[in-house]
Amino acid sequence: MAVEERDAHTGYKTTGHEWNGIKELNAPVPKPVYFFLILALLISIAYWVLMPAWPTGRSYTKGLLGEDQRATVELQVAQATAARAAWTQRLLDTPVERALGDAEIMARVHDAAPTLFGDNCAVCHGADARGAPGYPNLRDEVWIWGGAPEEISETLRVGVNAAHADTRMSQMMAFGRDKLLSYDDVRAAAAYVHSLSNPRTRASRAALARGREVFAGNCTVCHGETGQGLRAVGGPDLTDNEWLYGGDEETIFASIWGGRHGAMPAWEARLSEAERRLLTLYILDLQEQPR
Repeated sequence: MAVEERDAHTGYKTTGHEWNGIKELNAPVPKPVYFFLILALLISIAYWVLMPAWPTGRSYTKGLLGEDQRATVELQVAQATAARAAWTQRLLDTPVERALGDAEIMARVHDAAPTLFGDNCAVCHGADARGAPGYPNLRDEVWIWGGAPEEISETLRVGVNAAHADTRMSQMMAFGRDKLLSYDDVRAAAAYVHSLSNPRTRASRAALARGREVFAGNCTVCHGETGQGLRAVGGPDLTDNEWLYGGDEETIFASIWGGRHGAMPAWEARLSEAERRLLTLYILDLQEQPR
C-alpha cells in the first residue's frame, strides 16, 4: 500500500497503517487546539511574571504583584481568631453547669466539638466515645479520676502518666511477674476480686479467704478496703461491672500478674483552654444521650 495514497472522501493522505480494512488518515491537528495551547502558554508566562513561581535556591521569584499567599493565609487566620474572640471569651466565662443549659453555647459545641474530638481523642476512645479494652468509655458515669466538670477538665489538661509536671500518676504493679506475690496468691487474689462484682462466683471459700488476705495486704492502698476504688490515686472501683481491661477472672489474673500502665497525653500544650472547655462540654453532653 502506497503511503501517498489519499482518502477519496476527505482528501487527506493516509499514513500507511491499516487494521481490518480501516486506513489511518494523516489528518492535521485542528486549529482550535493550537489556539488553546498558545493561550495556555501566554497565561502561564503572565502568571510566572506576575505571581511567585520559580525557586531560586533559598528563595523564589516574587512576581510583579508581590502576592504572598502565606501572609494572606496568616491574615485570614488572624481575622477568624478575632471574629471568634467574643464567643471564646463567653465560653470561658460561663460555668460549665450553666453552659450545658445554654442552647446557643451547646449549638456551637455540637458544631465544633465532634471534629475536635475526632482529630484528637477518637483514636483511643472511639468515634462514638465508647472506648475499647484499655481505653475508658466516656459515655458512662464511671470515672477513674472523677467525672465532675473540673475533674474532666484537669485530666484533659495534665493527662495521665504524661510528660507534664502536674500529670496524674497511676500504675498497677506486676505482682506476679516481678515476684511480689506467688502464683497461688495471685490466683487467690484474682478469685476474690472477681467475687466483688460477681457474688455467685464458683471459687471456694478457702480461695476467697486467702484472696481477701492478699487483697488487704497489697491492694487496699489504691482500691480501698472495700474495693470501691480511690480516685485520688486513680484506683478503679472493683465492685461494679465496668472494667477497663475485662472483668472475667482470667483477665483479672493477667492484670494482677503483669500489671497495667495506661497513659493519656497532656493536652495543655496542644489544645487551647477554649478547646479543652469545648471537649469537656461535649463529653458531659454525651453522657446525657442514650447509651
